[in-house]
Amino acid sequence: MKKILGIIFIMLIMVSATKYTTEDKSSMHTIEGTWELQNFYQYDGQNVIDTTPTTKGYRQVKMYYNGKIMWSRTSPAEKKGRFGYGTYKITPDRLIEQIEYGDWEMMQALDTIRQFTFELILEDETYSQIQIDEMGNRVFSENYKRID
Repeated sequence: MKKILGIIFIMLIMVSATKYTTEDKSSMHTIEGTWELQNFYQYDGQNVIDTTPTTKGYRQVKMYYNGKIMWSRTSPAEKKGRFGYGTYKITPDRLIEQIEYGDWEMMQALDTIRQFTFELILEDETYSQIQIDEMGNRVFSENYKRID
């Protein structure tokens, strides 16, 4: 009986010592959720010089949850869809995706590179992942809209 009371007492101390906090999520942007590709930008090094919409039937969706990413793509030009799965992390201005596995073509590409680092522009309902060249210039971006 003393053991049970001792355990209950220790649990009460641990629970009472725990600090409960909540963050004001309304002031924070989060990439968690489901996103659909809307268009692509081409850059001159810093500024957008061309916008290319997705073609009819082309669909690319990314899902970010609990540090995991999964993306899929279908296109009339490809007989098989594409997909990839891995982990991600974001900083205030970077998106880092570490792809662990995917479709056959993705697995071939993963032989040379598994980690993809992009400049990140994240808003509540949109985000852009911008490819940067070795000189730090913007080259190309994929632009997404939140769909959930």
